[in-house]
Amino acid sequence: MEFFRFRKDIPFMRHALIFNVISLITFLLAIFFIVTRGLHLSIEFTGGTLVEVAYKEAADLEKIRSALSKAGYTDYTVQNFGTSRDVLIRLPLAAEAKETAEKGEQAQAGAGSAQSAENRIGEAVKHALEAETSGIVGSRVEFVGPQVGKELAENGALALLFVIIGIVIYLAFRFEWRFAVSAIIANMHDVIIIIGFFAFFQWEFSLSVLAAVLAVLGYSVNESVVVFDRVRETFRKVRGLNTPQVLDHAITSTISRTIITHGSTQMMVLSMLLFGGATLHYFALALTIGICFGIYSSVLVAAPLVMWLGVSREQFVKPKKEVTSNDGAVV
Repeated sequence: MEFFRFRKDIPFMRHALIFNVISLITFLLAIFFIVTRGLHLSIEFTGGTLVEVAYKEAADLEKIRSALSKAGYTDYTVQNFGTSRDVLIRLPLAAEAKETAEKGEQAQAGAGSAQSAENRIGEAVKHALEAETSGIVGSRVEFVGPQVGKELAENGALALLFVIIGIVIYLAFRFEWRFAVSAIIANMHDVIIIIGFFAFFQWEFSLSVLAAVLAVLGYSVNESVVVFDRVRETFRKVRGLNTPQVLDHAITSTISRTIITHGSTQMMVLSMLLFGGATLHYFALALTIGICFGIYSSVLVAAPLVMWLGVSREQFVKPKKEVTSNDGAVV
């Protein structure tokens, strides 16, 4: 389905160098912020306390935040989950529990002491809320130790690595190696920029954000595959075009599909971002950034890289074998 068609191919490759210089600067800035500022990791990675509180009626989040501030708590997050009556409070690992856990990391007693400290914090939070708010019908305290957070961070990094390896293998089998290299560079460009945004603004990086990053990887690969398929098809069917013209034709002929697909997805993601509440905020934010840069990288980063790596028509069209005749001579 197409809403419109361009009669002439847009000369994207004429400005390929400019696009890639912009991408390189953005990529280096993202790395700089990741190295210098680091990520604001959620308690799934660093350890801490989760306090779930259930109210009879819709909870007043501002009143809950005020109660926690009066009780002396800092660096907490308060958000609804499930329904407006359920509240999730996240608190970083207490200094007492952190010190105990670090000293007794290998000992069961140490872990138990750390959890006891966090349970005391959970009870204190509950009492602080009961003093300032009314209608609490239930609560639950969950402790996330630093060792568990470390394992989650390592497993998340491994998941990202395995996805990248799988994408490289898939593209190497489906296309020539030039396409595989270009696509994975463009996709890593998207991932690093998303993480760079979270490092620069110090947004909370949680497991849901990591899931969004993995989703963006697959999304960007799909767009690259669509463009590369059209490049291969154009090389085989259309004669008389040089490599930049083939790439321009492939990108232009898929623009309508790109706008429809990405526009529909972006509307859904923006709906989650605007109306999904605090629980989905950073997940939707990561997807929003990833989709925007995914369009850019698949079209204006991957395609020029393929051109500079030397893709040509000869790599897709096998030359016809010449049949030599013996002019009727019999041996």
